[in-house]
Amino acid sequence: MISAEPEPTTVAFESPRDVAERLLAVGYLTDPTIADAVFLAERLDKPVLVEGPAGVGKTELAKAVAAASGRRLIRLQCYEGLDEAKALYEWDYRKQILRLQIELLPGTGRTWDDIGASLFSQEFLMPRPLLEAIVAPEPVVLLVDEVDRIEPETEALLLEVLSEFQVTVPELGTMKARTIPLVFLTSNATRELSEALKRRCLFLPAAYPDPARETQIVLLKAPQTSKALAEQVARIIAAIRLMRVRKQPSVSETIDWARALAVLDVDEIDGAVLQRTLPLLLKSTEDLEHVRAELQPDRARPH
Repeated sequence: MISAEPEPTTVAFESPRDVAERLLAVGYLTDPTIADAVFLAERLDKPVLVEGPAGVGKTELAKAVAAASGRRLIRLQCYEGLDEAKALYEWDYRKQILRLQIELLPGTGRTWDDIGASLFSQEFLMPRPLLEAIVAPEPVVLLVDEVDRIEPETEALLLEVLSEFQVTVPELGTMKARTIPLVFLTSNATRELSEALKRRCLFLPAAYPDPARETQIVLLKAPQTSKALAEQVARIIAAIRLMRVRKQPSVSETIDWARALAVLDVDEIDGAVLQRTLPLLLKSTEDLEHVRAELQPDRARPH
């Protein structure tokens, strides 16, 4: 059984302001709410549940925190049907069978009673993301991405990890974290998460940025874009998001659009440019037709 107490973790962030500055240094623009959540998560050893629509930068936040803090990122991508073997651990059955065949060769004098217990030792244990984060010798960032895609019953796999930072392997005992991981869970809010899971987390609502902040993001991620063009891009994106489209443009698509406009040497978005480049933002024929009908060229021009 492994039950050693966690080692003290070196503090990565000195203050919310330090969080904001260091995330900006790796290309992620925060706001006070985000900076506070990251700072408190580290100081309180609490996971952060980041919930909001797809494409607002939830996954990128965890990646940026890992880069800014110098921690390794361990990612568990959730999906329907995710089970314990893929999330926590599984046994290396091929190695176990090979060991069994070797140990039980005629003439060895070995029996199942002699080797049975040794087949379920750490030598044959294959950690998956949750257990990998627990047994990591160094501080890590654990990203549990799109947790709302797993079945409610599967959430129980997370509760021991998130409340006690430990995993119980029946054959080996309880494995406690060597250092406390910094945990981020993301949710697109496609279903309601259990109260037990939410109680264990700091909650960080995520939404599309307003035009002013999206302008800053564009200037940060696409520095070749002029401020005037970045402002126009952000205004048009905000207008499209207010329309009844099946898939609203994500922040990453905003950045891609701004970069494409720079490559095309566009200084100002007129009606023709808008019609040509809309497929960079909208990825369905229905949305394209709807926006092209609604977003007239004169509405794209700055006032």
